[in-house]
Amino acid sequence: MQVGTMTRLGPAQSACGGWRVWSTPLRLISACFLLAAAASVSAVEPGEVITAANAERIADQVSPGVMWCIQHGMNLTVAPYKKIELPKAYVTATEQYSGQVHLSKDGTNLEGYVAGEPFPTIDPSDPAAAIKIMWNYYYRPYYSDDYLWRNFLADTGPLAETGLTIERRYLIQQNARLFFNGRLYVDPKPELPNPQKLRFKELTGPVLEPLDLKGVGQLGYRYLDPGEADDTWLYLPTLRRVRRVSSAQRSDSVFGQDIDADSYAGYSGSIAWGTWRFLGEKTMLGVFHARHSPVQWCPGAGDFAFCDDWEPRKVYVVEGASSLPQYAYSKRVLYIDQETMWVLYMDAYDRAGNLWKTLINQWRSVDRPSSNPSVTVYPDEQLFNPSFIMVDIQLQHATRSWTPTEHSPTGEEEFFNVGSEKTGIRESHFAIGYLTGSSR
Repeated sequence: MQVGTMTRLGPAQSACGGWRVWSTPLRLISACFLLAAAASVSAVEPGEVITAANAERIADQVSPGVMWCIQHGMNLTVAPYKKIELPKAYVTATEQYSGQVHLSKDGTNLEGYVAGEPFPTIDPSDPAAAIKIMWNYYYRPYYSDDYLWRNFLADTGPLAETGLTIERRYLIQQNARLFFNGRLYVDPKPELPNPQKLRFKELTGPVLEPLDLKGVGQLGYRYLDPGEADDTWLYLPTLRRVRRVSSAQRSDSVFGQDIDADSYAGYSGSIAWGTWRFLGEKTMLGVFHARHSPVQWCPGAGDFAFCDDWEPRKVYVVEGASSLPQYAYSKRVLYIDQETMWVLYMDAYDRAGNLWKTLINQWRSVDRPSSNPSVTVYPDEQLFNPSFIMVDIQLQHATRSWTPTEHSPTGEEEFFNVGSEKTGIRESHFAIGYLTGSSR
């Protein structure tokens, strides 16, 4: 796969109307710059290290947000592309069921979906390409039955020439999801008994550190009907009360960090909450075969970000604009890997259209989280997430989050589709009673 290739937008698709550049490193303009960059950048070679000194060599191969991070200390090593084979059960379900799937008239719902990838073939000229890509992202591989990200740390604070000044360190017990449809591994499948017609239930918390937030947690229900708003509850032990959270508030920061609930993994909101526009296809650099787990933070000023191998990946670039009133972002631009349908990185823009935040994922495609003999070995490779970062470019503030840590006894803190016997997470845990009780 050649680094730096791209598809230029046609007049009907382009919001730029031609080539554009940014004015200064601190004020990066529209993401359409990267989709229409005219710079003739020479191809980078595997093994080459990219720093602020030579960042222009990959200016058309990363997002504006990633470029800002490189210019402010993040380093990356260019690695060769490596193909990722999707899980066999997901591939089989796609072959079996995708032929019967189609969009509803308004595109905000799927009809005939059972499991697997809804639209295995995307035609870039299709007017519905963006919404089909987003449905493929919504039902992407690896997350089909259940998921657990356990005992993860998060540091947050301002950025300076000396690096990240840690204002607060968080330790959170878990982020867990239980999926009700599209199930491939754990009985019952392909759907749990589902009288509420749910897509999933999600539990984040309780917070274990810092002390003043100890016990805080969040519970959410996502429904199959895209017209139905999420049910989300936030428990605040100091007030001894559970507070309802609106869908728009999902764009607010979580527990005082830079990340928001809708930005996990790149985008965790509902597809029906906004409008989606296909910006083009491009080959860009991203981390999908991370060498480091636990994560290795960059040295010096770049210690807010992970340092690892970045390989060329063919991506879809999709812009989403929320239709929710009082939503924090005017739009977000997702860079979605075509092979796995997972997000390399996401740039979010403020209500004035200026670049505000960027989220960058570190992915690791392996069949086990570590070489420890006691860890789970999966029949197929999974996409582990050793770390991610969320950077507020306007405030020059960042949050870095990761698991496993150097204190993890086996290096196994992520679980995929293994059921409650392995994770200890049962459906009864996704309830307000458990949310409040687990904080004690």
